[in-house]
Amino acid sequence: MLVYLFYADVYCEDCGEAIKVWCKRNDCVPDDPNDEHSYDSDEYPKGPYPDGGGEADCPQHCGSGPDCVNAIELSDGRNIGVWLENDLTAQGIEYVREAIQQGGEVSELWAEYYADALN
Repeated sequence: MLVYLFYADVYCEDCGEAIKVWCKRNDCVPDDPNDEHSYDSDEYPKGPYPDGGGEADCPQHCGSGPDCVNAIELSDGRNIGVWLENDLTAQGIEYVREAIQQGGEVSELWAEYYADALN
């Protein structure tokens, strides 16, 4: 999955594009948005980057959280940001195993998403 970086968080492609539209409406687009070295990700989204932003120590969900364009609706009606399909480090795999032991709907999703890595 393609992702964007903005304000030290990771966003799905659709939310990243929505942030870029917001920046354009609010006149906060850098002079050259294609030159990512000319601005900070606190100013304008960087990306898109492939592979869910790369390997991480925990599952990554869109930084827009419940307002994510592609939010996942849980059985209790709450929404969470879409899963960004990132790979996990060894520490991340252990994190997911521990979460599964504690239970919960989100950890059940992670068990499904990372089934191959957990075996």
